[in-house]
Amino acid sequence: MPPRQGRTALTRTELDSWRVFIETTEELRTAIEGRLQSDSGISAGDYRVLLELSEAPDRRLRSSHLADAIGWERSRLSHHLGRMEKRGLIRREAAKGDNRGAEAVLTAEGRDALRRSSVPHFHAIRELFLDALTSEQLAAARDIAETLSGHLARLKQTP
Repeated sequence: MPPRQGRTALTRTELDSWRVFIETTEELRTAIEGRLQSDSGISAGDYRVLLELSEAPDRRLRSSHLADAIGWERSRLSHHLGRMEKRGLIRREAAKGDNRGAEAVLTAEGRDALRRSSVPHFHAIRELFLDALTSEQLAAARDIAETLSGHLARLKQTP
């Protein structure tokens, strides 16, 4: 269905659909993040950083690339990395071959924290999200999310 351009007023159905979508996704995110924190003692932000670093070559990423990968402003990431470094989850080093940049490096302690937190995190995802949906609804949810993601990416590219 093509987008409705030119209209600014929302119909009652459009507004109701938007509100239930945004309110429910926020409630779901809050519940999953709360479970992650209570089950493992790490925040959702910690988890995102640890996961990105665990999947990166040599378990290290330039801070600027890490910020882009998780969609954070560089200053927010810098403060967060400082807190994670104090807890021994990551360390920061000068970028290899370029002392102007810094890299975040996953430590053994960070890798262990990610491993310990993943099982209860996956249980929460299953209980709070997956178990509520049929396979058809899950496929539809993915299709909707991918469509929205593509739409937002195109809007970012538009001058």
